Amino acid sequence: MDRRQFLLASASATAAFALGGPALAAESRQRFGIQLFSLPKLLETDVRKAIALLAQMGYREVEPYGPYAFSAPEALARWKMVSPSLGFTGSGYFGLSGPEFKALLASHGMTAPSMHTDFATLDKHMKQLGEAGRELGFTYVGLPSIPDDRRKTLDGYKRMADTFNRIGKEARAAGVRFAYHNHGYGLQPMEGVIPVEYLLANTDPELVFFEMDLYWTLAGGADPIEYLRKYPGRYRLMHVKDMQGRRRFSGDGGNSTQWIELFPYMVSAGDGSLDLKAVIEQGRKSGVEHFFVEQDNVANPEVALKRSIDHLSRL
Repeated sequence: MDRRQFLLASASATAAFALGGPALAAESRQRFGIQLFSLPKLLETDVRKAIALLAQMGYREVEPYGPYAFSAPEALARWKMVSPSLGFTGSGYFGLSGPEFKALLASHGMTAPSMHTDFATLDKHMKQLGEAGRELGFTYVGLPSIPDDRRKTLDGYKRMADTFNRIGKEARAAGVRFAYHNHGYGLQPMEGVIPVEYLLANTDPELVFFEMDLYWTLAGGADPIEYLRKYPGRYRLMHVKDMQGRRRFSGDGGNSTQWIELFPYMVSAGDGSLDLKAVIEQGRKSGVEHFFVEQDNVANPEVALKRSIDHLSRL
């Protein structure tokens, strides 16, 4: 190493330690987040303890799931109906107000850059979503899935593309950005067209963004890296999951029965078959801004979620 290289290396090391040492220097490369549906029961039992646990693990961003107090009435009613079968009732800010939840996150050096909601709330309550964005500080409002009755045919997807453009325009006016999170459906041809690719090609890239779910993309028969390369700038968020072996849906991935069949093969990051290093590197090149670990309602989250972030932090 010559004198100039030595001085540059020394300056970089000094700056890193001045800001908090090697751990913080590494954190500046990537702040990994967590989709809160990974540990709903812990959050419902004691939200303050659960957030502290996530912070101790090393997570620095969270993505809440709805519904929220301001959600559309039909979303709240549907949640009330399905929560007994899920085994928990908590959602949104888990009994806290928006400012209280933001303060809790801030006390642990965490933020919520994105949140999931539902179609009815996006469709009818954008004003309330914008107010929540200003209150909590999130940028993206995500649709976790397209309602079943709106994706039965290719014409349904075509109408949904138009709806996405309208919602995206309303989201921008409200001060937030709209993002669609894919499940496993829409990744195989329908009437000679791949629906997800139709949505990508027929929505305004300035108004409609995407959140890639690695697990469901693979289960639907698609290659995550290929999509990231093909559509740079469209995927701004990612759900990071790993898969035991390579699994495909028993059908088209269009219903919850097929999703549930594949839950047993969802494993902590690094314990499966995905080349997560390559995916995340391509994600960064293609414009992904936020990476959220998601292990849907995983057993033993204290162990599983720690294994995931430990692995990702080493990449």
